[in-house]
Amino acid sequence: MSNYDDIIDHVHFQSATRPHMSLHDRAAQFAPFAALVGFDAAVEETARLTDEKIVLDEDVWKGINRTINELNPGDLVNITYFIPDAFKSGGMYIHTCGTLKKTDSVEKIIMLTNETKIPIADIFSIEKRQ
Repeated sequence: MSNYDDIIDHVHFQSATRPHMSLHDRAAQFAPFAALVGFDAAVEETARLTDEKIVLDEDVWKGINRTINELNPGDLVNITYFIPDAFKSGGMYIHTCGTLKKTDSVEKIIMLTNETKIPIADIFSIEKRQ
């Protein structure tokens, strides 16, 4: 004799006063509970790596300034520059190629024809392409 012999032939009980719950609603009761909303995003952000900005010596700065002063609108340039991270210390280095639109000594930026604005203070290297 098994443990369920006394109830095995009974009809499944269904309440006459309460509506039957759908399978979708029943399954939702057992869905994982997100007790730490945003925790995964915080862990992901912490794990994201950034580079530290390299401090250039005076001779390198003189070379960069010399190259900038020799540039004319329409020149093709290769520029590597630093973009600070908006959320944590550090940032990343970007390499771009483009056509010089203008050099603004008041705002201290270089603008390319694709409207990219590069702060001169963040330039790591610059060279004129032929």
